[in-house]
Amino acid sequence: MTPLTHALLLSLLSGLAIPLGAVLARLEHISDRWLETRVLKSVTAFGGGALLSAIALVLVPKGAEALPVTFAVALLLLGGVCFALIDKALARASGSGALVLAMLLDFLPEAMALGALLVTEAATAKLLAAMMFLQNLPEGFAAFREIWGKGRISPAKVLLIFVVLAGLGPLCAFVGFRFLAADPETLGAIMIFAAGGILYLVFQDVAPEAHEKGAFSPALGAVAGFALGLAGDMIIG
Repeated sequence: MTPLTHALLLSLLSGLAIPLGAVLARLEHISDRWLETRVLKSVTAFGGGALLSAIALVLVPKGAEALPVTFAVALLLLGGVCFALIDKALARASGSGALVLAMLLDFLPEAMALGALLVTEAATAKLLAAMMFLQNLPEGFAAFREIWGKGRISPAKVLLIFVVLAGLGPLCAFVGFRFLAADPETLGAIMIFAAGGILYLVFQDVAPEAHEKGAFSPALGAVAGFALGLAGDMIIG
């Protein structure tokens, strides 16, 4: 198997965790409404913790390695501002997609990094793919429930959209493999910009959605999600 084929397959498998999470969310059924709400909020918080781990352990550290301080800070702020504007536009249109945006901002730059890493660090790339899969699973679950809960798109259509989104992984891995392996500055800029967008979305949309007064499990879910990212980073690093 060629390194490029390997990169495409790994990114596809990690991306398929998104529709798999959606399938689990569709099949999940708890008759107790209170318990169902608690589970959903805990899974949402877990995904938020995983997103924060992607920022703190992958996107910012790896991106900052290749960029000067002023450029990195400016890109981080720009990412936050850009996705604040996108989030505002979605709110005006009564849309719902914060979790989907955050999930893609996490998945796509990491897929590019996966493709770039397979040129020089194949073992690290395999571990990164495994962590991407584990992060995408709860994020796909929570994002599906967010959209499905609005009742405007049928579950089948949402699942089809998520399958298409998973297909973007190999495309990003191809870009990383062919063009960004030898251009760490551009890859770093993409990762820092995405980190700014994720950071905005987590605190603006994901964390408030996961909060429930008097409940402790959602916050602990966020800790567990971050712990997952930490374990993966320490294994990779």
